[in-house]
Amino acid sequence: MASPSHHRRPRRQATWVLPVLGVAALALVASLIAAFAPDRGSDSGSESAAPVAGAQLSAAPSTPAATTPSATPSPTPSASKATPSAKTSTPAASRTTASPRRTTAPVATGSAAGRIRPGTTYDGVATFYDAGDGGGACSYGPTSDVMTAAMNHTDYETSKACGAYVRVRASGGATITVRITNECPLPCAPGQLDLSAQAFAKLAEPSRGQIPVTWTLLSPATSEKISIRYKTGSSQYWCGIQAIGHRNPLARLEVRTGSGWTSLPRTDYNYFLSEHGAGCGGEIRITDIYGERLTVSGIAVRPDAVQPAGVQFAAH
Repeated sequence: MASPSHHRRPRRQATWVLPVLGVAALALVASLIAAFAPDRGSDSGSESAAPVAGAQLSAAPSTPAATTPSATPSPTPSASKATPSAKTSTPAASRTTASPRRTTAPVATGSAAGRIRPGTTYDGVATFYDAGDGGGACSYGPTSDVMTAAMNHTDYETSKACGAYVRVRASGGATITVRITNECPLPCAPGQLDLSAQAFAKLAEPSRGQIPVTWTLLSPATSEKISIRYKTGSSQYWCGIQAIGHRNPLARLEVRTGSGWTSLPRTDYNYFLSEHGAGCGGEIRITDIYGERLTVSGIAVRPDAVQPAGVQFAAH
């Protein structure tokens, strides 16, 4: 009987040892946990710092976002470069438009002078012809004024020279003033004046036939007033209008119509035509080459009658 009881005791002793070992193991684990507890605290600190690092990482994409605005201004400079180029073209246009003004520098702003310009000296030759009663291509009709001239075809410029006063100077120094009443047809050259025989005789012996001269446009002193004449055949349905006795060359003649002032075309015989009667018998406005405008009213459609307008352009 002793033998079986001996074998049972060891099994009971082993059962007691196991719990002791378990407690010891637990104690060892607890001590290990306690030993490593500060490290876990630092780990938790690093874990709390991890979101900060994460925020820095989230800020890292913001750096490319910052480069995006830098890309946005890049089109802006290119656009700003385009703007100065457009501004640069504006002065070029200003220069282009300034060039014609310089060609008429002696005259006032807005001058409508054509080939014959104030303040300009023209070189040419003077010849002479028998002016007869003083009539000519300008359609002024007979005149007792013998100090007249025919302008060469080029400078006549479709009657734009009609009524102009020019001072003619011969190479020897003698000068005369003549009024343009006629046209000298080709082959009269640019600059050439075909004087009345009386005017030529004041510069040189007629036997010379032709002399070199210079001439300039004048705006002379005068007590004469401008007159208006309607052409023969004029009516309310068609009319030709002419100004006579103007101090300065005419640039334009307009009539008042229902739509305002209408500029009439000029003929080579020095009448301004209203082909369909617009403005015939109404207000008339004339403009000289210096840009001065004079308005005339009360001129009836009376063909071939010279009617005083009572006005005159200023001297220049």
